[in-house]
Amino acid sequence: MSESTPSRLLRLLSLLQIHRDWTGRELAERLEVTTRTIRRDVDRLRELGYPVHAAMGPVGGYRLGAGAALPPLLLDDDEAVAVTLSLQADATGNVAGIGEASLRALTKVQRVLPSRLRHRVDALRDAVITMPPRHRLGPHVDADSLTAISAAIRSTETLRFDYRSHTGSETLRNIEPHRLAHWGRRWYLVGWDATRADWRTFRVDRMSLRTPNGRCFTHRPSPDGDAAAYLRRTMGFAMWPYRSVMRVYVPAEDLAGRVDGIVTPIDEHTCRLEMGSDSYALVARVMSMLDVEFEVESPPELVSHLQALADRLNRATRHE
Repeated sequence: MSESTPSRLLRLLSLLQIHRDWTGRELAERLEVTTRTIRRDVDRLRELGYPVHAAMGPVGGYRLGAGAALPPLLLDDDEAVAVTLSLQADATGNVAGIGEASLRALTKVQRVLPSRLRHRVDALRDAVITMPPRHRLGPHVDADSLTAISAAIRSTETLRFDYRSHTGSETLRNIEPHRLAHWGRRWYLVGWDATRADWRTFRVDRMSLRTPNGRCFTHRPSPDGDAAAYLRRTMGFAMWPYRSVMRVYVPAEDLAGRVDGIVTPIDEHTCRLEMGSDSYALVARVMSMLDVEFEVESPPELVSHLQALADRLNRATRHE
């Protein structure tokens, strides 16, 4: 190889990693070489393990495909810094095994960073204060489980799993998987339950997958026409242990976006808020922060909680 060949190969690889087809003439013009040189360089990349595909025809073209093994990647400066910082952030989380894998990948990336980029990463890391989470992390889920569920969604194979409910009881479920969702600090699976002829949502940390998967199925349209809307309706209210319904004396558009819950207009000055939470104390906190007039429609336990809270606050303002 001539002295300029390694540098030219890196430039060629950088172009091919942009997800598009390149004709030999386009690559030759970009690298200021002949199309014959491009063909030789493509052969060298293939020898190094890069799956460069060639399209036949009067125009022809080259594209970098996916191979059986992951070849080295070529990142520009901004991409390298972004990947490094993302791996640092992913080193802690609630997906079992991801933190360790992120640390291994981070070590590899940092080892090959040029000094100019290492200084940028170090400066950013030193300038940022890492605060502990305000709430405890959600239950850990296994990375292999998420991968298996995702594969079943793509291949439209029924999932068979044992499911543990919040009461501890276990049932065997056969579900047509539709989407995975990461909401708050937990992972969920949305799927069609043929036995119950309805959509269901399952916490992934409560699932124990069985193998092999079941029969193939045909994907159904998203529930509610939009999986995200379905999740907001079900996970935003029905799945929580404490569910509250309140009449709020502001227009619905004034409340929407300010609170996690289902906001339904009653008239132009009033709306209904359905909110699920881990406790009635959290409902009281949210409503006090909203600073709006409201009336509890259900349940009576929330009324009792607010009355007890009001009495406690009144006692706190008394002076001997």
